[in-house]
Amino acid sequence: MSEQYSPLLSKRVALISGASRGIGRAIAERLADQGWRISAGMRDVDGSWLTVPHLTCQYDAADPASEEAWVTETIRVFGRIDAVILSAGIMIPGSILETDDTDLDRMFQINVRSPTRLVRAAWDALAAGGRGRVVLLSSMSGKRVKSARSSTYAITKFATSGLAAAIRRTGWDSGIRSIVVCPSFVATDMTQNTAGWTAQDMTQPADIAVMVATALDLPNTASVSELCFTCQNEDMA
Repeated sequence: MSEQYSPLLSKRVALISGASRGIGRAIAERLADQGWRISAGMRDVDGSWLTVPHLTCQYDAADPASEEAWVTETIRVFGRIDAVILSAGIMIPGSILETDDTDLDRMFQINVRSPTRLVRAAWDALAAGGRGRVVLLSSMSGKRVKSARSSTYAITKFATSGLAAAIRRTGWDSGIRSIVVCPSFVATDMTQNTAGWTAQDMTQPADIAVMVATALDLPNTASVSELCFTCQNEDMA
């Protein structure tokens, strides 16, 4: 863990899961460029691309104890948390007839339960500033079921969208706002083998990062609840 850097206490701090690659990393890079301090939760802290003045903490979404430890260390180092950005997630393909309880439980653990615990652990810090922000990476699969083999993944992403709404409802009077991000195909590791698609034809992580960073800067009275991104002509975008 890093030492405490008291001169940084005036900087906005974003707690970001899934910041090692893909959309999470693009958001972290964008916010760091804008002067935010990043606290990244990663399983492999030795492989982190972040350096001081940022922070990397051990975080495993499958370990219920790691959320509290990560939040505690972030507050110790930076003294505040202004945004929680939940980018870590997994997809295990399979229809409701193919997916067993073990796979479904694992997707719920990573995509829903751990984010819920993480927001709960950071709640007081988010409320303290009067304009805390929570960003949840969902999917267009959280708005519609595109195919049978994405259906159980979609169940967890519908739950992610529900979590965003619950955070907004619960935290409104404390100035906490939530944003659910719903992309279709994004040029990341998860989609690199998608048949019929090239990375150039997909939404780029950096473009999502631009919009998320902009939404984080909006006042409480101009709150954005949902950001949808698609690279194809489809409904619900």
